[in-house]
Formats: sequence, structure tokens, C-alpha cells
Amino acid sequence: MEKIQILNIPILSTNRRHLLENMHEGLFFTPNVDHLVNLQKDSELYRAYQQADWIVCDSKIVNLAAKFVNKSFEEVIPGSSFFPAYYEYHKDNKNVKVFLLGAAEGIAVKARENINKKVGREIIVGAHSPSFGFEKNAIECERIVDIINQSNANVLLVGVGSPKQEKWIIKYKKAMPNIKVFMALGATIDFEAGNVKRAPILFQKMHCEWLYRLLKEPRRLWKRYLIDDMQFFTYIFKQKIGMYKNPFSHKH
Repeated sequence: MEKIQILNIPILSTNRRHLLENMHEGLFFTPNVDHLVNLQKDSELYRAYQQADWIVCDSKIVNLAAKFVNKSFEEVIPGSSFFPAYYEYHKDNKNVKVFLLGAAEGIAVKARENINKKVGREIIVGAHSPSFGFEKNAIECERIVDIINQSNANVLLVGVGSPKQEKWIIKYKKAMPNIKVFMALGATIDFEAGNVKRAPILFQKMHCEWLYRLLKEPRRLWKRYLIDDMQFFTYIFKQKIGMYKNPFSHKH
């Protein structure tokens, strides 16, 4: 499988089918523009990405950036559409047992009900919505690890937003020896619960899902999308002309 270097992260050029057939273990991260901007500033997130086994292109804008540097991903694989494909693919595979960690109170449980009803079996064996700021509370984190371990799950989807979810997985993965696949998938649990709707197909086709989200939540997202993430284009231009330097290249 080819890897395409976007700034300081090598991203797999692959397709959904290949992932479904081959991802039996490892850490699955799906970088978008926001992640790639954070990866220029956040050394802990960068270290987390160094440990990921499956890094795929989540964003059509990242794919356009790849084309700008004369590369192209085989397929853009948004996490929120990959996960439904994952549980449909494994619906008759009794060896795949998933735990959902994330979203607001009650939403992970709703997502669990929806998915199990769709699949026709208990593929989601546990669901938990952590408290706000849980990642700073070691006691709560240990309790969550216990809940996950007792569920007999071997796949863990963490959807608490980046960079929190990637860092949490790295910190606690050794405490969950039964988990073979770790997925960091943002708002996926909200989508599965029907709590948040994905952008209409028109926005998806025009590479403008981010714009739909901005229109839905302008106060929360305007700074991220219109100021912070704009730096991405400066970085990519530097990569194109050979001037980009990885800020963490000497800090492994």
C-alpha cells in the first residue's frame, strides 16, 4: 500500500474494501484538515500518530491538497461512513464485538440500540458516555477501562473529538489487552444515534461538509474553520515548493 506524505504524516492510499478485509488489529486514525493543523503544534498528538497503524484520508480537502503536491489518494474514507460499512461487513462475524465510548449522556446507548437493531445481533456489546473533562480524571478513566474490559469487546470506537480521543487511546490501550482494533472517530456516535445529521449529499459532493457544519454551529466552529484551519494551505504550499519542515523531526 502506498503512503502519501502530507506535511508530517504518512497517510495510506487505500480503499474501504481493503480496510474491511485487512484491519484485524491496530490503531485507526482518520486525519482531516483540523488534525493536520494540530499536528504542527501538538507534540503529544504527533507522538500518538507515530503509533497508529492505519491512517487514512478522511477529507476531500486533504485529497485536493495531495493532488496539489502531485499525489492522489485511491479513495477518501470519512470515518463516519466507514464505521457503518464496518459493522455491516462484520454483521455475521460473531468474533467482532464493539464498544462505543463517547458523545453526551445517553447518546452512545441510543447508537448501540440503533446499530444492533440494524445488524440483527449484539455487535455493539457496550456503550458509555464519559463526563465532560473525563480525560483529566484518572479515577474515571480507570473505571471506563474496567467497563470496557468487562464488556468482552475486542473493538473500541472512541468518539470524543480530536486530539482528546487519539491521546486517550495511546494512554490507556495497554490497560485493555482484549481490544484488537482502536478507532478514533469523532462525531460518529452522534451520527449513529441520529443525534447529529450528516451534511446533505450535495454538500458532500461539493467537498463542503465543513461548510454545512459551520452553518449549523457557527459560534462553536467559526474560529476553527475560518482562522485556525486556513494555516493548512500555507503549510501545503510550503510542502509543494520544498520549504516545509516537520516541527517535531528532532523530538521523537
